[in-house]
Amino acid sequence: MVINMNYGERLTHLRERLGITQKHMANILNIDPSLYRRYEKELQTIPNKHLIKVADYFEVSIDYLFNFTNIKCYPKIHKDFDIKKICERLKEFRKENNLTQELLAEILNTTQSVIADYERGRYLLSTPNLYTISNKYQISADYLLGKIDKKITLKKATKLNDFKI
Repeated sequence: MVINMNYGERLTHLRERLGITQKHMANILNIDPSLYRRYEKELQTIPNKHLIKVADYFEVSIDYLFNFTNIKCYPKIHKDFDIKKICERLKEFRKENNLTQELLAEILNTTQSVIADYERGRYLLSTPNLYTISNKYQISADYLLGKIDKKITLKKATKLNDFKI
């Protein structure tokens, strides 16, 4: 199942606005420039670890990159990466929405063991699964990834005050 996450256009716009080359971005991510080009064209899914690094570099939110909001950045955004916090947030989200691991796995077109591995921290939540959860349940991707502390419901907010941070 291919999910169009709409981050490619924003990646391209941010990079071009600053006059940065794809090669420069590839160097920042320590990847081949051809792979970065594939990210911008969404021919290959950008892994969350690279998505987070790019968001931090451009000082924008993951929600902005995913086109969930036009607000570029939230106050008090964390640049650290805490897998334990991500695991806890995913489990908390699942329980608040009365989802078993099996049901969440069905929604994400994966297996219960993958969800269990996400919640144990064995694997980082995949970008398509992060996008699907955030989009379907209108919960901030930045919150799920531990980049912000305040839980934000996306619900078509158009200005920062709408998020009640």
